[in-house]
Amino acid sequence: MEVGFIGLGIMGKAMSLNLLRHGFKVTVWNRTLSKCDELLEHGASVGSTPAEVVKKCKYTIGMLSDPSAALTVVFDKDGVLEQIGEGKCYIDMSTVDADTSSKISEEITKKGGYFLEAPVSGSKKPAEDGQLVILAAGEKTLYDEIIPAFDVMGKKSFFLGQVGNGAKMKLVVNMIMGSMLNAFSEGLVLADKSGLSQQTLLDVLDLGAMANPMFKMKGPTMLKNSYPPAFPLKHQQKDMRLALALGDENAVSMPVAAAANEAFKKARSLGLGDNDFSAVYEAIKFPETSP
Repeated sequence: MEVGFIGLGIMGKAMSLNLLRHGFKVTVWNRTLSKCDELLEHGASVGSTPAEVVKKCKYTIGMLSDPSAALTVVFDKDGVLEQIGEGKCYIDMSTVDADTSSKISEEITKKGGYFLEAPVSGSKKPAEDGQLVILAAGEKTLYDEIIPAFDVMGKKSFFLGQVGNGAKMKLVVNMIMGSMLNAFSEGLVLADKSGLSQQTLLDVLDLGAMANPMFKMKGPTMLKNSYPPAFPLKHQQKDMRLALALGDENAVSMPVAAAANEAFKKARSLGLGDNDFSAVYEAIKFPETSP
């Protein structure tokens, strides 16, 4: 099976490498072309533009950083749309809002192509291990055809119906995740200020009903003030913002998520946007710090 892959950031690189390792023929493109070099070493071909990738491949996957980037690779000169036509398929695995997905879907189907949105739950390690959770919506026939690729990149795929539902589900999941991490950070600070061992707090949490992989993985590195980016904080804040906008659309009061978003914004103002999203701990430890 031949697949195009557009966007080789932390997630895209890991996902495309998994496809190559499992025997897929992969043609890649990235705005910074040097990011294609490692994929080239593993047998990938490189397209000079997104349009060239789509021209070569029946199925093309996009994994971009935000709605603006997702729209740019589709609509700009030499973009996906220039080569989309009858029988061509585009799968956008970026985390975007439902409106962005709908815009892309509308234009691709207008030209006779097929569209599937398929954002993922999981960060760098699950991407490397092929353990992502894939939240797909859109063209069901395309979903059924691309499942072999999804099975390599993820541990479970869900088909959620019409375009927009995948984006909405991903934003709900990331909103909960960001809110949880803020509460976790506040708990670590409170334990420390109260004269308690933060490590003991981690041990207690890990043995109770609140035990979860995120606390187990992030806690020890947070205590070391180490934040290598598995999921950059600037992207988590973007997802909180989009989730709050979804809340506004549906008249859902979300005070906890709103407070968490402010903490992520504070962390970004401190220059922590490219660190892992767990670096929000720094903004909670030192709330009085100015950028």
